[in-house]
Amino acid sequence: MADVRFEDVEIKYPGAERPSVQHFDLHIGDGEFLVLVGPSGCGKSTTLRALAGLEPTSAGRICIGDRDVTGTEPKERDIAMVFQDYALYPHMSVAENMGFALKVAKRPKAEIEQRVQRAAEILGLTEFLGRKPKDLSGGQRQRVAMGRAIVREPQVFLMDEPLSNLDAKLRVQTRAQIVKLQSDLGVTTVYVTHDQVEAMTMGDRVAVLNGGVLQQVDTPKNLYERPTNAFVAGFIGSPAMNLLRTRGPLPGLDLRLPEGYGKEREVIVGLRPEAVEIVDATSTERSDSTGGLAGTVTMVEELGADSYIYLDSDYGQIVARGGDSRTAPSVGAQVGIRPRPDALVHYFDGETERRIES
Repeated sequence: MADVRFEDVEIKYPGAERPSVQHFDLHIGDGEFLVLVGPSGCGKSTTLRALAGLEPTSAGRICIGDRDVTGTEPKERDIAMVFQDYALYPHMSVAENMGFALKVAKRPKAEIEQRVQRAAEILGLTEFLGRKPKDLSGGQRQRVAMGRAIVREPQVFLMDEPLSNLDAKLRVQTRAQIVKLQSDLGVTTVYVTHDQVEAMTMGDRVAVLNGGVLQQVDTPKNLYERPTNAFVAGFIGSPAMNLLRTRGPLPGLDLRLPEGYGKEREVIVGLRPEAVEIVDATSTERSDSTGGLAGTVTMVEELGADSYIYLDSDYGQIVARGGDSRTAPSVGAQVGIRPRPDALVHYFDGETERRIES
């Protein structure tokens, strides 16, 4: 096992106007499960491929343990990679697929069989060792791909959106298996996904990228509760945080803006959907008698015991947790929203979009 270090890494493709990844600094601890997450084209897979030796770097260096592996071949890096498309040999059995890399490395037959058997037991694949990939389900094929990585006993596991081809239920089951597997093996793991729910439920820490630039690296809890900028605030969380731009007090909301922000300096007010409650827009029960910030219901997302209400307002779309779906307002209804009494309100500078510390 080993830690991984990116030191001011830049990756720029020939002919490109700007780097795909720039000034990338990150230390991944020995045995840590780190998730790289961000929108499509943000550079997360490029970063992973650079760690694997599949993409050249144009600046900086990459270290695995005490070795500088910048510019070395993939086979010299002691890593194992799991891809989203499984990449299994259709003519080989499960056992042959899992042991193929060891066979190429000319490991003794007895050692190959021992490692394959151990990996199959860990992954629940023992009864499928004689089958071909076409006889397996998607989840079983993905476990075979993981088994192929496990038998190599690498210093680092690299996983590039390995669950994207699975259905929703199987993805939930498989991600739980991956987390347990990584914990049991204790191997440093770098996992790439565009799904922020996946990132938040799997990683010890999560690194958020946008436009090739690392935005924030933190625990899932801290990313959710203390996003460093408006991008992270809007990207992490489902549904996304409401971000309301204003140069003055928001009508119907009893919020005190940070000192120095007002007509001359724009501020972004951030409210998570669960921090927002729906009120009757005509209510006079509130001391300001406005019934909250007014909006029109455009969609009700019913989730059984809960619901989310989507509204159009003068400050854009707002999402609020509606509680019991049986009492949710109907589409077209005029309602108001306000922060719940215990709501955590976030503030970001309107120009830099950086978090304003209270």
